[in-house]
Amino acid sequence: MTPDKPVTLAVVTGAHGVTGEVRVKLFTDDLARYRSFNGGSLTLKSLRSGIARFAEVPDRNAAERLRGTELTVPRSALPPLDDGEYYHADLLGLACVSTTGEALGTVVAIDDFGAGDVIEIERPDAKRFMIPMNKHAVPEWDDARLVVDPAFIT
Repeated sequence: MTPDKPVTLAVVTGAHGVTGEVRVKLFTDDLARYRSFNGGSLTLKSLRSGIARFAEVPDRNAAERLRGTELTVPRSALPPLDDGEYYHADLLGLACVSTTGEALGTVVAIDDFGAGDVIEIERPDAKRFMIPMNKHAVPEWDDARLVVDPAFIT
């Protein structure tokens, strides 16, 4: 993945109160570690229980205009990963091939229904299938492709 590709960490869902605070849907448990978002256009002043205040948002009207805004940081700002770890943003869009080399499609979604991540792959004919993201179903992956064991394809 490109080090400067923007990665979404949260999205503004609406205004909160009249002083410019916004409600945010968090995709990380560590949003406060980052102070600058969207290429420096938003500076985080405070964060508490899904409510954020940005230096550039003085009132409710400005907060309302942010509804739907994704809060992004460059990929290079994220902490380094240990072996076997991944960021969802790194997997989305990856080409998928079987262990025998057959082209399977592209990763289009990653969900967690409680038992671990599930990868959704879209075939070239637009049909989709899901597989667990574990070492049995996905024995290897890198920046260019995700290898899938055909035994897990339904």
